[in-house]
Amino acid sequence: MEEAATPPLTTRSVGIRYGVIMSVISIVVFLALTFGGVDQSSGIGRWVGVIFYIVVIYLAHKNYKEGGDGFMSYGQGMGITFWISLVSSAIYSLFFYVYIKFVDASFIEAVKNKQIEDMQEKGMSEDQIEQAMSFAGAFMKPEAMLAFSFFGGIIFILICGLIITAFTQNKNPEAEN
Repeated sequence: MEEAATPPLTTRSVGIRYGVIMSVISIVVFLALTFGGVDQSSGIGRWVGVIFYIVVIYLAHKNYKEGGDGFMSYGQGMGITFWISLVSSAIYSLFFYVYIKFVDASFIEAVKNKQIEDMQEKGMSEDQIEQAMSFAGAFMKPEAMLAFSFFGGIIFILICGLIITAFTQNKNPEAEN
């Protein structure tokens, strides 16, 4: 009996798989930090997610090289990263939207209060704070946060990927000849 041949890995298949993994990790980290009361806009709360992004992108590149011929061009690495960013941003953004719209409507209010507190600590006047918050209010709606989460996630993950791929690429010397 012949074994079924496994299809070769593609940048899309690896990127989608690791995009799902990254979105699940992002959701778990978000929930853990939120329920733990950790501020996600600064300090450790901000950098925990970045560490996971780096690790997942690195593991995706490693998986692609190990599952193929051992080589990965810069373009292939960025292709994997593109799919990771698209899939993980779509899944996470939808989760985040549902969370702030239906599960914890007070989340946005807590973010606003934190911003006001930060501005007061910087010594801003009440008029300055009111003006800043009226401008920011347009962006503090679940729908706007969905869009910013989606597009911001794609851009940030791609920027991480640009740097990581520079280190993880392994050009095939035979392809250059």
